[in-house]
Amino acid sequence: MTGPGHQSPATPARWYASLYTQVLIAVAIGVALGYFAPQTAVSLKPLGDGFIKLVKMIIAPVIFCTVTSGIAGVSSLEKVGRVGLKALGYFIVVSSLALVIGLAVANLAQPGAGFNADPTQLNTSAVATFQQQAHSHTVVEFLLHVVPDTLVGAFVSGDILQVLLVSVLFGLALSLTGERAQPARRALELLGTVVSRIVQLIMRAAPLGALGSMAYTIGQYGISALTHLAGLMLCYYLTSALFVFGVLGAIARASGFSLLRLLHYIRHELLLVLGTSSSESALPLLIDKLERAGCSRPVVGLVVPAGYSFNLDGTNIYMTMAALFIAQATNVHLALSDQLLLLLVAMISSKGAAGVTGSGFITLAATLAVVPSVPVAGLVLIQGVDRFMSECRSLTNFIGNAVAAIVIARWEREVDAAQLQRTLQGGAGD
Repeated sequence: MTGPGHQSPATPARWYASLYTQVLIAVAIGVALGYFAPQTAVSLKPLGDGFIKLVKMIIAPVIFCTVTSGIAGVSSLEKVGRVGLKALGYFIVVSSLALVIGLAVANLAQPGAGFNADPTQLNTSAVATFQQQAHSHTVVEFLLHVVPDTLVGAFVSGDILQVLLVSVLFGLALSLTGERAQPARRALELLGTVVSRIVQLIMRAAPLGALGSMAYTIGQYGISALTHLAGLMLCYYLTSALFVFGVLGAIARASGFSLLRLLHYIRHELLLVLGTSSSESALPLLIDKLERAGCSRPVVGLVVPAGYSFNLDGTNIYMTMAALFIAQATNVHLALSDQLLLLLVAMISSKGAAGVTGSGFITLAATLAVVPSVPVAGLVLIQGVDRFMSECRSLTNFIGNAVAAIVIARWEREVDAAQLQRTLQGGAGD
């Protein structure tokens, strides 16, 4: 029996009621507005910024509830450390491979050859802020920054790694306290339910956020801007696709699941990431999706938030490709030793600037600042299309973290294999 206002299970859902459809339509409207009415489109930027702020507002509570309750329910604290070490090892290997692939493709394709830009004639005032931010985030400062000033300070700043550290410590403390902590665990579960409902409410605004972000991007930079750096854009998108379907696809197959089915399962979140150019916009949804697919809460809760800082495959590909593009465009020859230095610095700086707004561009600036052969002024050459490339960066980062969570869950035998296969085959994204 159905009550008033409830839809009968037999009644098909209206096509326009799907969040996926709404975001897709919003993205299309945003592109059209950006092209035909650029001034109006640029004025819609607050819609995208406001939605991203709403999502960032709820990320810290989502991570806290997920990680803390997950660790509190783990019988062996040794398992928590084991998951963390496996995740870190996976992140280092796969993200380093992304750097190498970006370097190799840039050497083969030579997207910057023939640009003949004179670094002394470039106006660096537009990228001065990024250079300053890059210098202010060394590896040591980054490691110290992981520890918040106060216990609640992590939630005030919204820094993912700080929240993750506090959540792990809180979960460990609950586990060690034993039965006396049961009231706190029940309260945490109730809080998690409320936070999940808040996420659902926020996601109703996703179409507006996607419309505002996409309209601003096209309106501000113009589709014509793509033609000037089409070679770099094409190389980067193709390389990212090669990495996703080649490397991540192989990892997925070796781990017993289909990457294509995973992409179909998280298609709504991918579209949201594309529309907002931010992988953070879908972080709470990804955690929920992976849990529903059969991955255990402790593994998902640890791997996904940590991956947002340490497993940035798309950003890594971008850094080596963009650095070599600038070198080629300014006619700077990089010997093999210079390129190996670039690779080493990029490995470190990609971790040191993690979690910073505009981290892709800032990380690139930090890398170039340490490698004297490549002029930092060359950042100006790619600034105009960086926003378009950030969409591909975000998508690749997001997919990489989804794959990592499932792989590590399988390594730990913390995934219901039958439920995972059923979920991915069904592709129930709603």
